[in-house]
Amino acid sequence: MGGFSIWHWLIVGILVLLLFGKGRFSDMMGDVAKGIKSFKKGMAEDETAAPPMKQIDGQRPADTAPAPTANPAPTAINDRDPA
Repeated sequence: MGGFSIWHWLIVGILVLLLFGKGRFSDMMGDVAKGIKSFKKGMAEDETAAPPMKQIDGQRPADTAPAPTANPAPTAINDRDPA
C-alpha cells in the first residue's frame, strides 16, 4: 500500500477532465490566477501612501474640536417664584 503509481494519477486526471471538461477546467485556473493578481495589486496599492485630503474653503480642519455653542442651557417653563 505504498504511494500511488503513474497509472493512478493518469486515471484521476482523465476523470477530472471528463467531469469538468477541458475548457471549463482551464477557465477555472485562469480565474484563480486573475484573483491572485488582483489581490497582489490591491495589497501593493495599500502600501503606497494615500494623498493628503483637500480642504474646502470655509471648512475647518478635521482634527479640531467643534466650537462651543453660544446658546444658554434651556430653562424650566415655569420660572415663577412659588411665594
